[in-house]
Amino acid sequence: MIMRRHDFDIGAAAPILPVDRLEIAFDGQYSTPRLHHPEGIAIGPDGALWCGNAEGDVLRVDQKAKAITRFATTGGFTLGLAFDAGDNLFVCDQKSALVWRLHLPSGAFSPFTAEGMRIPNYPVTDPYRNCLYVSDSFGAQAPGPGVWRFDLGTGRGGLWWSEPMQFANGMALSHDGSALYVIESLGRKVSRIAIAADGTPLGCTDHATDLPGLPDGIAFDDAGNLYVSCYEPSRILRIDPAGRIELYAEEATAHAFCHPTNIAFDGADMYAANLGRWHLTRARTDTTATRLCTFFANIRKGRIP
Repeated sequence: MIMRRHDFDIGAAAPILPVDRLEIAFDGQYSTPRLHHPEGIAIGPDGALWCGNAEGDVLRVDQKAKAITRFATTGGFTLGLAFDAGDNLFVCDQKSALVWRLHLPSGAFSPFTAEGMRIPNYPVTDPYRNCLYVSDSFGAQAPGPGVWRFDLGTGRGGLWWSEPMQFANGMALSHDGSALYVIESLGRKVSRIAIAADGTPLGCTDHATDLPGLPDGIAFDDAGNLYVSCYEPSRILRIDPAGRIELYAEEATAHAFCHPTNIAFDGADMYAANLGRWHLTRARTDTTATRLCTFFANIRKGRIP
């Protein structure tokens, strides 16, 4: 992400979440391996935090043991990550411009997609259609397509949403699977792509525009509110189902939050990766959200929300 100066005025309102609800979940400045500029974050089926670094590592953080383990590496730059029901972790890598798959039971790690994407930034698993969506940021100089889709079983797929987007970034699937919400970072907005039952994209509309910050990551809570992490300034926004935008959390010194990129929920805790530093942040929220891997598994078992 390229940092640009803007006046991101959100008025005099104080953040909803007090700053003392923000804390360092894991400090990897001098860990082995180092947690060097993490961008992606995902919660594993056992509650461990999975993330990456600027060396292309795929890392597991055990919060209780305060330990970090390297499970695999691309040798590039690890971007977004997403689990299916728990056996597979999908990893976007900037250098190879591929999505890789880590099979946790065996440890096998290999490319999952073929060449074609420019900047595969963030993956989202769809339990309703057994597929993986991947945002392609394309480039910072001009808009470009878009969102790709791949079959989770075979890895076959291609460009799914071909219309230009302004640096497609973080994404989230609606609880009922009827829409994919996509951050357009350089457009400062959240777009909504409606999805037909057969998986065909039905069209794209603006869900929230003129966001007070450069948005990067996105996540739903169980109540249907969207949370948007802003790379600049370092803050979290909340967008309610009616589209009202609120300043949810902010850390003016850029310490607890330092250019947060991707975010992920584990119950009442929200975790953020901080591209500007070497740590993961925990926010003790006033809401709750099911782990995405648990959500995926529940849908596959027929437990429709």
